[in-house]
Amino acid sequence: MGSNLIIGIVIAIIVVAAGLYGAGFYMRKKNQEKLDQLEKRKESLFDLPIIEEIDEIKKMHLVGQSQNTFRDWNQKWADISTRSFSELEGQIFEVENLNETFRFFKAQAAVSEAEATMNIMEQEVQRIRDGLKELRESEERNSLQVQKALDVYEELKQKLRENGEAFGPAYPEVQKQIKSIENEFTQFVTLNTSGDPVEAREVLASAEKNTYEVEDLMNRVPVVFEELNKVFPSQLKEISDSYKKMINDHYVFPEENFQGDIQRVERRVENSLEDLTKVEVEVVEIANRTTAEEIDGLYDVLEREIEARRYVMKNAKVLTDYIEHATRNNRQLLIELDHTSQSYALNHNELGRARGFQTEIEEIARRNENIAPQLDKNEIPYSELQNFYKDAFKILDDVESQQVEIDDALRELRKGEKIAQDKIDTFEFKLRNLKRFVEKQRLPGLPGEYLEFFFMATDRIEELSKALNKIRVDMEEVNKLVAICEEDLELLDERTHDLVDAAALTEQMMQYANRYRHSHPEVKASIDRSLELFTNEYRYQDALDEIGTALERVEPGAFKRIEDFYFNNRDLV
Repeated sequence: MGSNLIIGIVIAIIVVAAGLYGAGFYMRKKNQEKLDQLEKRKESLFDLPIIEEIDEIKKMHLVGQSQNTFRDWNQKWADISTRSFSELEGQIFEVENLNETFRFFKAQAAVSEAEATMNIMEQEVQRIRDGLKELRESEERNSLQVQKALDVYEELKQKLRENGEAFGPAYPEVQKQIKSIENEFTQFVTLNTSGDPVEAREVLASAEKNTYEVEDLMNRVPVVFEELNKVFPSQLKEISDSYKKMINDHYVFPEENFQGDIQRVERRVENSLEDLTKVEVEVVEIANRTTAEEIDGLYDVLEREIEARRYVMKNAKVLTDYIEHATRNNRQLLIELDHTSQSYALNHNELGRARGFQTEIEEIARRNENIAPQLDKNEIPYSELQNFYKDAFKILDDVESQQVEIDDALRELRKGEKIAQDKIDTFEFKLRNLKRFVEKQRLPGLPGEYLEFFFMATDRIEELSKALNKIRVDMEEVNKLVAICEEDLELLDERTHDLVDAAALTEQMMQYANRYRHSHPEVKASIDRSLELFTNEYRYQDALDEIGTALERVEPGAFKRIEDFYFNNRDLV
């Protein structure tokens, strides 16, 4: 038992020792792997071509701000390559000693410190390389930008040299601005070649800005100078020559001083040329737009008078003929109105309107006659004549339209009289038919209300007949009476048939109700009352209501059945 315990303890010690050895071996191996990685990263950092990059930039002979920036990056590299690398080497050496002496946990902490140092060094080296790259590329960008700007500048110089006359009075100022740009480029080249690309870029930016501004200027100046030197003078000369020729051709202008207007535009052109000397292009462009509009206005004046002359020549005789035509028409209309007024009442001031037309026509004729001598003596502008002609045509068109309207209305009077006369015959015929229709019914008498309406309708027809027989027929009154008569006869026809239907139905109802006379005393009483209303008072509708109500009490539905039969067989009944 004691022997077994001893053996167990020995085995346990061996297992623990083996475990400790294995763990130590594992940690030593992991630390060594990290050391190997650090060595590789250190070698990679040392292998970077930073020295070559620094030497390349040194050859650029930087000065000023660029030189200061380079010194900062160079000093940072010197610090890393000496102090930081030395510190890293010491940390790596310490890790190796700790690892070899089996102090694995301290070795692990030392490895972490060394890795942190390596991370910082790598970041700093990357910053240094980025800074050096920016310095190098800055100089390269300057070279590209200066080449582009110089190309534009050379094109501008060549354009000015080859087409200087296109710039007119602006040439000296444009040349001066190009010389100023040349000085900026010279300053840039001096800074750039002396090794200060950062400051050189500021000068280049100014040179570029001025170059493109002058380029824009040189694109715009020839356009406005072309207008001022050729287009406007040519147009003004054409206007002036045309004006003189038109004056020789006896044109008259309403404008008080057209030649002065031409001269005013010419002075505007001269002022714009002076502004162009100072290269105030925007001012000149605005002025040129105004000048172009004023020249268009001068052309419009000439074209207006030319077009007006064509219009006047074409329409002079037309207007004279139209005045004569309107005069004849109005004279005939007045005769027709005088003749018509003897037979008809004219209610719309037709005669006064026609006399007003005559006044308007005579005024146009008078003005036309007064204008003729002025036209012969060339004392009136054609545009003024054109306006008079157009106004005159408009008035004469309106007059003729109203003349036709009145003439048509006169014809309608005669036509309306004939229609009204024919309607009297129709009304009288219808009245006679209604009278015969009622008489055929052999009724005991007619209600006073019906007779009153019948006689009123008769009187209205008589009134219409008298209105048509007046010496001067008032067709408005006649037409009003015709409408009333038509309405009266339509209503009389309706009342006549209602009266006859009520009488016939009353007779039918009483005949049918006789079967209940002896069995229903109330029916007998209603028959007697209905007969009284029918025979003595001629109140046929009341008689029908009386007998119909009584019959409906004793035999519901009888009234409707008899009524339907009557209206479906009215001719037989």
